[in-house]
Amino acid sequence: MKITFMGAGSTVFARNVIGDCMCTEALRDSVFALYDIDGQRLEESRTIIEAIRQSKGGYGKIECYLGVENRKEALRGATFVVDAIQVGLYDPCTIIDFEVPKKYGLRQTIGDTLGIGGIMRALRTIPVLEDFARDMEEVCPDALFLNYTNPMAMLSGYMQRYTGVNTLGLCHSVQTCSSDLFHQLGMEDKLEGRKELIAGINHMAWLLEIKDKNGNDLYPEIKSKIDEKLADPDFSNKVRLEYIKNFGYYCTESSEHNAEYNMFYIKSKYPELIEKYNIPLDEYPRRCVNQIENWKKEYAEMLEKGVKEHNRSNEYASHIMESIVTSKPYQIGGNVLNSNHLITNLPAEACVEVPCLINGNGVHPCYVGALPVQCAAMNMTNINVQLLTIEAARTKKLEHIYQAAMLDPHTGSELDIDTIKKMVDDLIVAHGDFLPKYH
Repeated sequence: MKITFMGAGSTVFARNVIGDCMCTEALRDSVFALYDIDGQRLEESRTIIEAIRQSKGGYGKIECYLGVENRKEALRGATFVVDAIQVGLYDPCTIIDFEVPKKYGLRQTIGDTLGIGGIMRALRTIPVLEDFARDMEEVCPDALFLNYTNPMAMLSGYMQRYTGVNTLGLCHSVQTCSSDLFHQLGMEDKLEGRKELIAGINHMAWLLEIKDKNGNDLYPEIKSKIDEKLADPDFSNKVRLEYIKNFGYYCTESSEHNAEYNMFYIKSKYPELIEKYNIPLDEYPRRCVNQIENWKKEYAEMLEKGVKEHNRSNEYASHIMESIVTSKPYQIGGNVLNSNHLITNLPAEACVEVPCLINGNGVHPCYVGALPVQCAAMNMTNINVQLLTIEAARTKKLEHIYQAAMLDPHTGSELDIDTIKKMVDDLIVAHGDFLPKYH
C-alpha cells in the first residue's frame, strides 16, 4: 500500500500523520511517499520521519519526490493521498493577504478560511489542487484524497464538484469542540460518555446536541456559566459564547476565527469591541512567525538529541485509513458535498461538515436534516462567499472575485463597493504569478 503526503514540507503535521500510520499495524508496512517543492523542508521531514520509522521497528519504506516534475510519480498507485499544502507560504502570500487590506482599513485575525484573506488563499490554491486532481485521475484514480488545507470548504468543495477525485475534507475543530468548552467552563466531570451532534460547515459547524452519559441535556448548565465568562476580561473564547447567547448554539472553531466570519465584532466604528471580546487582530501572521522560529529550534534540538517518542494521536487520518483497510468502523466529522441534502436547509452545492461513518466500503456521510433556521442563516453568509470564490476559480472571471468580497460579511460591513474592487485589484497585482489571469 502507498500513502502519499502532498506538502510534506509541513514537517510537524507530516510527522504527526505519518507517525500515526507507523504506530498502526495495518498501515506501518506502507510506502510513505513524501512530496514537496522545497528541497530543504522535504529533507527535514524525511530525516524526522525516517527516525520515527526506525524507532517503530523499521517497517515500511520512505520515498521522497521533489518538484512538480516528480509529482505524478509521487502519486502513482497511491491508496491514500494526504494534502497539507500552503501555496505562497507565509512570505510573501500571507503577508500580502494581511497588509494590502490593512491599507484600506480592513483588519483580520486569521484570514485562512473566509474574508478577503480566505478568498485569495483559495484562488491561489485551487489551481494547484486541480493539477493534483489531473495527475490522480491518471495514476491513482481510486485513491481517497484527505484534504487538510484551508480554506477547507472552498478547496474540498471545488474538488468534490469539479474533479473526479474522491475527496474528504478533514479539520481538527470537530474533535476538540465540546471537550475544550467543558474544560473552559469547569465541566470536566461531564466529559466521559458524553453524546454530541455537530453539523454545519467547516469552522462554523454547530454543537446541536450535547448530552451527558445518562442522556441529560447539558446546554442549560453551559448557558448558566456564560455571563460569568463574558465578564472576565482575560477570557479569550467570548465570541463563541456570544453565539450561544444570540443564536442558541456553540460552534466548532475558535473565537479568533469566528470573529471575522460575521459582521458583528471587528468594526472600525466600534473599536472598543476588540478589547471587549479579546479579538487578536493580525493573529495568524504572529503565529506563522512563531511557528517558523519554534520549528528551527525544534529541528536543531532533534538533530542533537534525537527524535522524541511518537505515540498515535487522535488525528483523523490514520484512523480513517485503518478503518477502510480493516473494515473496522470509525466515526468522524467530515467535509463532504451536500448533494444528497444531508443538511436540508443548505444548498446542494455547499460543502458541509457532518458526521460520517467510515468502514471497508469507504466514507458514508450521515443525514442530519434541517439546522435551526438561525444557524443555517449564519452558515449561508459564509457559503455565499465560498460558492462565489469557487465560481471565480472555475470561470476565471474577475467579477466573481468582486462579488465574493462584496458578500463577505466582514468585508462588506466595513468597505464600500468601489473600495472593495480596488482592494481586490491591488491584491491580484501583489500576488502576481501565484494567481492565474482573470478577465
